[in-house]
Amino acid sequence: MASTSAASSSKSKGKAPAPVDSAEPATDVPKNKRHRKDKPWDTDDIDHWAIEAFPAPAADSHRPFTEESSFALLFPKYREPYLRSVWSSVTSSLEKVGLACELDLVQGKMTVKTTRKTWDPYIVFKGRDVLKLLARGVNAPQALKVLQDDIACDVIKIGGLVRNKERFVKRRQRIVGPNGSTLKAIELLTDCYILVQGNTVSAMGAYKGLKEVRRIVIDCMNNVHPIYRIKELMIRRELAKDPKLVNESWDRFLPKFQKRHLKTSEKTAKKNAVLERRVETHGEAGDGSATAAAAPKPKPAKKVYTPFPPAQQPSKIDLQLASGEYFLKPKEKEAIEKKKREDRQKGVAEERRAQREEAFIAPPETAEPTVHERKRKRRE
Repeated sequence: MASTSAASSSKSKGKAPAPVDSAEPATDVPKNKRHRKDKPWDTDDIDHWAIEAFPAPAADSHRPFTEESSFALLFPKYREPYLRSVWSSVTSSLEKVGLACELDLVQGKMTVKTTRKTWDPYIVFKGRDVLKLLARGVNAPQALKVLQDDIACDVIKIGGLVRNKERFVKRRQRIVGPNGSTLKAIELLTDCYILVQGNTVSAMGAYKGLKEVRRIVIDCMNNVHPIYRIKELMIRRELAKDPKLVNESWDRFLPKFQKRHLKTSEKTAKKNAVLERRVETHGEAGDGSATAAAAPKPKPAKKVYTPFPPAQQPSKIDLQLASGEYFLKPKEKEAIEKKKREDRQKGVAEERRAQREEAFIAPPETAEPTVHERKRKRRE
């Protein structure tokens, strides 16, 4: 009997319990949302993005933190004079929120830390952001606005996104635009303050605006012009004003910019089409010289195929051995290099001197023939 009851109990363990109420309708609920319950207090009129105020507590109810938190940041040398001039105002502003700061000019370091008067545990991160913005070139009055609850900051590193230095400078200049027009447009559409400095872009504003700024900056460094994102933001701002489109998708209104790379055959076909168009237009006008100029160039003759690889070129050391330069002393090599360099400089100097003298060469003067010369020509 005991074995029979044990077997039956083991079988019943593997089975799921029978439903208590079979009248309930079976609904297909995802596994990750199976245990969720209704929240009657969470209604649609609640703004989850709203930031509640966190004022300082009363003096008798305040208790200091058990541990001290601090952050230290380095700043570049050129920022030292400015930081010394504004450090008193920075210190007084941080004291109002219960923070202390230090400026170490020997090590080039700024430190912010909590005190016994600090009541907000997150304010030390805000103080760190203030020092970070000061080190990146933001003015002190603007950087101190980060201490407000509705303002955050984001320092976007763009130095490692582009390898080529010239290409990096061009793309960074696209963010600024001509006379700062592009940067001003981004600031107006995102309600953020933006500063392009060196290898970083510092931004201050609301969280949604900072998200858009980071997207625009990174896309610009990846060769997507900011004007596309600016057009999209402008359309989004106009669509947000229409209450009928609140719960609808805006994809049909937004522009779709696709980056398309042409194949080599497509590029060749495009060039040939342009040449043919030019030939037709000039042919109708009767311009034979333009037709001849637009004609395609003759193809070069194909090289004869040989299965053998080309002869190996002599290396730099082989050339030095052949000329005897390899066995010279370091001073003799330096003298030879110096002489070659002076010869090159002389040649360049002569060319530049000749170019400068061309401006002073008098043009050829053609005088009109005299009466005697005219008579002589008529006789001949």
